Amino acid sequence: MGGHVLLIEDEPNIIEAIRFILSREGWRVHTHSDGRSAVDVVRERAPDVLILDVMLPGRSGYDILRDLRGDPATAGLKVLMLTARGQNRDREMAEQVGVNMFMTKPFSNAEVLEAVRTLSAP
Repeated sequence: MGGHVLLIEDEPNIIEAIRFILSREGWRVHTHSDGRSAVDVVRERAPDVLILDVMLPGRSGYDILRDLRGDPATAGLKVLMLTARGQNRDREMAEQVGVNMFMTKPFSNAEVLEAVRTLSAP
């Protein structure tokens, strides 16, 4: 197993938890916490899977994903979106901008691991 995951999240506890569970399973995990520079970091890192928080400092995950989907170089990137707000409206907005999977906080370690495995499958 394994591959490269980029986690764009600004909550330190969530960063550490996700980094731990994925690293333990053989994934290389890089993290970033600023919405303003997130698109550039995705382009630089070229991850296999992106885990993207909705509420970030500087820019929302929805805006970031919209930019990624509009760029041929990142349009096909597999994206798991995380949010503390799990209302239908939030899920619909994520789907409109092209998310692959959507997960509401709090989530279990097993849910995150299974989502990353699913997204990275050929």
